[in-house]
Amino acid sequence: MIAVLVFVLAGCGGDGGDKAAVPATSAPGLPFAEAATTPLDPAKAQALQDVLAKIVSRYAANPDDEAASRGVSAAVVTDKWTWSGAAGKDALGTALTPTTSLGVASITKTFVAAEVMLLAKDQKIDLDAPIASYLKNKLTANNATVRQHLAMLSGVPNYLPDDYGRMDKVIKAAPGKHWTPEQALSYDTASVGQPGTYNYSNPSYVLLGMVIEKATGQPLATVLRRDLATPAGLERAAFQDGEKPEPPVAGDKNPVCGPKDDGYLPCRAIASLSAANAGLAADAPTVARWGYELYGGRVIPADLVGQMTKGDGEYGLGTMQFTQRFGIGPAVGHRGEMPDYMSLLVVIPEKRLSIALLFANGNKQIDTAMTDLANALQPLVS
Repeated sequence: MIAVLVFVLAGCGGDGGDKAAVPATSAPGLPFAEAATTPLDPAKAQALQDVLAKIVSRYAANPDDEAASRGVSAAVVTDKWTWSGAAGKDALGTALTPTTSLGVASITKTFVAAEVMLLAKDQKIDLDAPIASYLKNKLTANNATVRQHLAMLSGVPNYLPDDYGRMDKVIKAAPGKHWTPEQALSYDTASVGQPGTYNYSNPSYVLLGMVIEKATGQPLATVLRRDLATPAGLERAAFQDGEKPEPPVAGDKNPVCGPKDDGYLPCRAIASLSAANAGLAADAPTVARWGYELYGGRVIPADLVGQMTKGDGEYGLGTMQFTQRFGIGPAVGHRGEMPDYMSLLVVIPEKRLSIALLFANGNKQIDTAMTDLANALQPLVS
């Protein structure tokens, strides 16, 4: 059973096409004003809570409904008000709350990309230098640049299904074991191609995490906490496996991890082997606040945000570009997925609006549910 396959493929976007290097540019309207702390009026908030209730009720009627989930939490952060809500239960039958932490998988890539941009600003990393100048690995021999790895243009393909299958066997034997990035990459058997063509690649972000550690001399979790999470006020973000998520934490039934709870989501082996590409655990308010702080130019400079959110296709630098997909304005952010969790962060810069939607289910069409939530938000942010 290739459970890791679903997990580590977290956040795969469509083919973004070929993209050239992104020049430095400022994002207009940044920085955002400080995020509001005033709760949305309860009468207005009911429309948002109703969307969550419908997601859960559809699941009760038909668990195979692609836009439904057994449990869901969501949060919205704006410069005028904030809201969070939850409905349903996790895979173990425990009721979700707005502050229940779930695995948010590939949203981790937004943190790693932001950190690389900060290190580039401080001249500790050159975005346009080959990543091989910082790191020697079988996957870095094609001279793809740091920027190309950020943009999924590195020529380094994703793990193959057989790679995931071999990982699963080792994880199942020792789900509580810590994996190093080198051990994770040793399972990648796909042939490395020439850089320049879009190909969603988790190994690229494993490599980027290694570059961050080499440039700073510190563990990845320590660096992301110091440079990003603390300045952004993200007390309930957990960069696994350097950190453990704090209760309440959503339970899961990942068959590879087994029944024992080791405090990580879904277990330490998976959390550590994908620490830089999908290791983050957080609750919905934390994810929404991160989107507001990052894409609002409040945690990294506006010119760096401009680089992250620009590109010729559907992927910038550690950022998915959603254009008008959710019907509320041009949006950026990221998806994430693992067997018992799905996540979607959407930020609409022109509305100064950040939305986080988390499912206690995998393999669902979370975009459809986000569109429903965005439709309910329309009259509140017009």
